[in-house]
Amino acid sequence: MKSLAPSPFIVVDTNVIVSALLKADSMPAMLLGSILSGRQQIAVDARILLEYRDVLGRPAFRFDQTLVGVVLEALEYNALTVAARPLARRLPDLADCKFLEVAAAVTPPAVLVTGNLRHFPVALCGAVSVLSPRAFFDLYHSRG
Repeated sequence: MKSLAPSPFIVVDTNVIVSALLKADSMPAMLLGSILSGRQQIAVDARILLEYRDVLGRPAFRFDQTLVGVVLEALEYNALTVAARPLARRLPDLADCKFLEVAAAVTPPAVLVTGNLRHFPVALCGAVSVLSPRAFFDLYHSRG
């Protein structure tokens, strides 16, 4: 496993936000709470914000859209917005490339937090560390 230098920023895959809103006592919900309270900083770009808005607005989830609006506004307000460049490497799911590109655009690279680790093969992620919400908390929030 890579040695993980502390990064002040994380990039959060949409599936983590969805999981947080679906289950209030989950690790993704703890992470979202940490972001919304300002204890954890995130990095985004316009593509990520658009995906958050699109996915959280889907009727299938039956999310309270007032709550979704508050969460999205807080995420956007508190985020570092970067202009990410396309990377030479391509992930198995091209829709996931934006998350890796944003994480790589931050100095030092942000940690990418996802519930779909298999979508981000280590060999394709370069200097970006990819962790599950639980692994992220175990490494970064149990230190002290």
